[in-house]
Amino acid sequence: MRNSYIKTPTTISFSSIVEKNFTLSSSQYMDLVIPNQNFLYVRDVLSRPLQRKDLGVEVGSLNYIGKSTHYFLRTKALQPHSFLPEITSETALPIIPNSFVRMNLKKGDLIISKDSNIGEIVILDKDYPNYMLSGALYRLPVTEKKYYLLAFIKHNIFREQLDFMVPKGATIRHAKTIFLDCKIPIPNHNSEHTIQFIELLTQAITNKEQLIKERHETILQLIETELLNKQKPNTFKFELPTIKDIEEVGRLDTGIYSEIFKKTTILVKNYCLGFSNIYDLGFTLSRGQNLQESNIGKSIYSDKHFKNFYSLALPTNFSDYGTIDKVIYLGNPNKLKTLQQGEIIFGAEGTFRSIVICSAKDNYITNIHGITLYKNDLTQSICVKCYMDYLTKKGVIDCVKVGGHGGSFAQKYWDIIPFPKFEKDKQKEIAQLYHNPENIYQTNTFTLYNFLEQDNAFNEKAGIYDLDKTAKKLKEILDKSIDNIVNDREVEFKWH
Repeated sequence: MRNSYIKTPTTISFSSIVEKNFTLSSSQYMDLVIPNQNFLYVRDVLSRPLQRKDLGVEVGSLNYIGKSTHYFLRTKALQPHSFLPEITSETALPIIPNSFVRMNLKKGDLIISKDSNIGEIVILDKDYPNYMLSGALYRLPVTEKKYYLLAFIKHNIFREQLDFMVPKGATIRHAKTIFLDCKIPIPNHNSEHTIQFIELLTQAITNKEQLIKERHETILQLIETELLNKQKPNTFKFELPTIKDIEEVGRLDTGIYSEIFKKTTILVKNYCLGFSNIYDLGFTLSRGQNLQESNIGKSIYSDKHFKNFYSLALPTNFSDYGTIDKVIYLGNPNKLKTLQQGEIIFGAEGTFRSIVICSAKDNYITNIHGITLYKNDLTQSICVKCYMDYLTKKGVIDCVKVGGHGGSFAQKYWDIIPFPKFEKDKQKEIAQLYHNPENIYQTNTFTLYNFLEQDNAFNEKAGIYDLDKTAKKLKEILDKSIDNIVNDREVEFKWH
C-alpha cells in the first residue's frame, strides 16, 4: 500500500540541508501530514500506563517440543490481512509446560507487536488459557474505544507514523514502546456517531473473520463424520509395502506407503456409497496462465483495480480457509486465460491451499504455479475443494508431494487420490457452508442502531466465500471512513 500521508518535497533548500547536518538521505526530508489536529496519542486511549506485566516473555528455543498442551505465540500470528490471530504450527509453538508463563489471555484482548512486524495488531477471538505471548508482544490495557483504536492501528496512517519514528535500515526493527506516541485522530464532525460507526464496522469484520474459521472447521468435521458413519464392515490393518507395491508406484520418495496415507484413503475406499478418481468425476485439470514476459508481453501490476485489469489470484496469497488474503491486479493487452465459475485453483507447489471461483464476474486469472480443476457444477467443485482441505489437514497431501521447498503436487499424482461419492444432499450441505448464493446482503436497510443485528442475521446463513466478500467490502468502507477522519472530512454512514 502506498504511503498516502507521507509527502516528498520536489525541491529542498540549502538551509534545509544545513539543518539536517548535510545529510542527503531522501527520507530525512519527507514529511508526515495529518490534517486533523484533534487527536489522542495511543497512550491516552489506554485505561492505565503500559507495564512490564503487559509484555510477553521469551522461553528460549530449548523449550520448544514437538507436541504439547501449552503454546508460545509468535509475532507471525499477527498478520496485516486479519484482525484476528492466525494460529498455525508456525505461529504457535508447542513448549514444555514447565516453561509456560500463565498470562490469562482473554477474548477481546488487543495484542500488538513491538518488534519485527512492528505495529501489527489483532484482537483475540476467544480465551487462550494455554497460550503465552512472546517477548515481542504487548497486551494493551484498553476498556473504552477498543474497536476504534484497533481500526486505526490497522490503518495505513498508523504504519506511516511508525515508519517515521523507527529506522528502516535494521534487519530486525525494534519499536520498544514508541507506538504509544502515535496519534489517533478523533472526528470533529458528528463525533459520537462517527466513532460508533467505526466501531460497528470493526466489530462486524472481526465477527465475520471468526465465523470463517468456524465454518471451515464445521466443513472438516462434517466430512469426517459422514465417512466414519457410513463404513463397510471391514477393518484396517497397516502393512509395510511389498516389492510389488513399490514396483507398481514406481517411487521411493513418497509417503503413500505410510500409515497416515493408507488409514485415511482406506476410510474413503471403504465408504459405503463408493469412491472415484478426479477424472471419473468429470473434472479436467490444467495449469494456470504463464505470466512470463516472453509469453504474454509486458504487464502492469497494481494493488489498485483499474478498468479492464485482471484479478490475479496467486496461490501464495490463499488462506487455509479458502479465501484470498490479497488480490493483485494485472493489466495486459492480450486475452489471458480467465477462470470460470466453479473452477478450483490449487497451489501445487510450496503450500497446498485452494479457492473456488464462485463468480466469473471477478475476472480472475492465476499463474502457472496453480493447478486448476474445472467442471460445470459449482456445488461439486466446492465439495472437491473442501474434501482436499480435509486430506491436507490429515497429512495425506504431504505424503504425495515430492521435492524441496514445501514439495510439489503435480498433475500426474491426482489419480492416486480417491474421492468419496457423497449424495447430492450431503454435497449441498457442505457447499452451502462455503457459499450460499441464496443469502443476499441487503445493505439498504442498515442503520447505526440495527446494523450489527442485521449483519449477524446475514452471517448465520452465509458461507465462507460470502463472509469474506462482505468483510472485504466493510474493510474498504472502514479505510475510506478513517481517511476522512484523518483529513478532517465528515464521514458518511453508508454500508455500500
